[in-house]
Amino acid sequence: MEWWHMVDGARPVPDPVATSFVWTAAYAGAFGLVSVFDLLGVLDHTRLALAALAVFAALLGVRGRFAAAPGTALVCWGILNVFATHPIGEISWAGHRDPEWIACLLAAALIGTVVGRIRHARAAYRRITPFTDVD
Repeated sequence: MEWWHMVDGARPVPDPVATSFVWTAAYAGAFGLVSVFDLLGVLDHTRLALAALAVFAALLGVRGRFAAAPGTALVCWGILNVFATHPIGEISWAGHRDPEWIACLLAAALIGTVVGRIRHARAAYRRITPFTDVD
């Protein structure tokens, strides 16, 4: 076994963003996305709104914790259900549609979180540089 001295020490993996901040960003961002789709007049195509919210949930997952993923999915689903489907302003449950939407949003948030954790772990691994004597 050979010991190496580290230059400046090992820098840790960046901490994920707090769950409450991720949920707040999910609420504000999902509401903003649905509002933009409403202004553009494309809310008749809820699959487009679902796809955009899934990408948004994945992007939030990159910086969030695993514990934030279910809440992110539910917040995005709630905004989608209340403001992007008919009747607007009323929460409803469609047994054939809503479980699929929640599963899609949850999968996107979890995939984003996994990608973020792997990316940060690889970056932390690369930061560890062995010190070599120049003597």
